[in-house]
Amino acid sequence: MARELGVSIATVSRALRSSPEIGHEMQQRVKELAKKMNYRPNPFAQSLRKEAPRIIGVVVPNLVTHYYAAVLDGIEDEARKAGYSVISANTHEDSEAEVRAVDNFISLHVEGIIACLSQNTTDYSHFDEIASMGIPLVFFGRTCLTERFSSVTANGDEAAQQATQHLIDTGSRRIAFIGGPNHLDMVRRRKHGYLEALRENRIPIDRSLVVCEKIDYQWALDAATRLLQQEDRPDAILAFNDIITFAAFTAIKHLGLRIPDDVALIGFTDDQHAQYVTPRMSAIEDQSHLMGQTACRLLLKNISGDVKICHEIVPQKLVIRETSSRKKVKG
Repeated sequence: MARELGVSIATVSRALRSSPEIGHEMQQRVKELAKKMNYRPNPFAQSLRKEAPRIIGVVVPNLVTHYYAAVLDGIEDEARKAGYSVISANTHEDSEAEVRAVDNFISLHVEGIIACLSQNTTDYSHFDEIASMGIPLVFFGRTCLTERFSSVTANGDEAAQQATQHLIDTGSRRIAFIGGPNHLDMVRRRKHGYLEALRENRIPIDRSLVVCEKIDYQWALDAATRLLQQEDRPDAILAFNDIITFAAFTAIKHLGLRIPDDVALIGFTDDQHAQYVTPRMSAIEDQSHLMGQTACRLLLKNISGDVKICHEIVPQKLVIRETSSRKKVKG
């Protein structure tokens, strides 16, 4: 506002407080511009302005999972080096909570926001508002408005294709994919890689084996159970994330099926949990800490004035363990 009006920041601050030091005409000009620019007074920041807090807001869908905790850890590590503090908001996969979190961060006057969409977010108007206000924002994992904001994602399509190819190479032909909502770009990328592997190997795509609806343990448990109770059941499952992976793992066990002899399983999950189950889980592992660091670096560039939109890709790693380690099929 100060730059647009050609006055000092102190003048704008005093005008917003209706200080008698500032003439009535200038006060009106400042307040009208503040309204136009959606300026919000920030009592928290005002009360601490001597300490000049530098804060980044982070919006995550489910902080309980290792993935999001590790991303947040990476963000905090990078932010700390630059002298920033981090405030996180857990949306619990709810779009309304996401809108409230963003609104709260705007009111707190954070210097920038890093966000991952909740699974039921389909209206992006709250992010459009951030763009119009000029607040730096970077998405990670699940993204939107890629023409307006920088993002950090994984190569989920390539990783899913590699995992599906491994299942094919070890004898599977009826491979199921259990994922989240189809509108999420992360789901689309991973499903695309799975389908590409089937096409390249000339394996007919059976749409009944592709189940994408919700990121929820009970839903995934029920979906996997229904698939495995079919007469022509899948002989392998590729699972979208850790919640769905361990729901599928539980369903296979509950039905008395053997892993990997009856049903092979590969999931997108973290290294720690994959090794602590029996049999040990074949997994597509995220470099989640690096993803957090990368997102924070992009945001800090935006905060410093670099408005270039960047889309970074952090590679994932397929680690073969016992849940898919059948002998490879020749020819």
